[in-house]
Amino acid sequence: MLRKLVPHPLLSLTLVFVWLALVNTFTLGNLILGIFFGIVIPMITAAYWPDRPKVGRPFKIIEYGLIVVWDIIVANIQVAMIILFKPEREIHSQWIPVPLELTSAEAITVLAGTITMTPGTVSTMLSADGGCILVHCLHSDDPDAVRDDIKSRYESRLKEIFQ
Repeated sequence: MLRKLVPHPLLSLTLVFVWLALVNTFTLGNLILGIFFGIVIPMITAAYWPDRPKVGRPFKIIEYGLIVVWDIIVANIQVAMIILFKPEREIHSQWIPVPLELTSAEAITVLAGTITMTPGTVSTMLSADGGCILVHCLHSDDPDAVRDDIKSRYESRLKEIFQ
């Protein structure tokens, strides 16, 4: 019964918090409306999620989020240094294929989004079989190190979360 009422608990909770953040005023009415949205929207969209991803270790999501936020901060500084102080002829942009061990479409989407959110890199294409993602890197002297870094910092943690 509870599973039908709240088919996606994390989505429900997220919707409540997003609603409260959007209205920017915490009142009982806003909380009730947020809870209403948090229940109704997942119920309406549940049919479109027949094979929900299984999250094996949900607390690893917090660790992953903190690592991504840290990497975004560091990458912002690195990109600023490259743009401000590195001569154009010394910037080595690279296209880097990253073979994937992830099989879940949701995990691959999170990985691609993480790569794109991190300044200096962008995920551009997923191979037809889902076994490789193409990443453009603003500057790298060692594309293998970038690939290994993506696999060790992001992909390995996503495997723990989703598989």
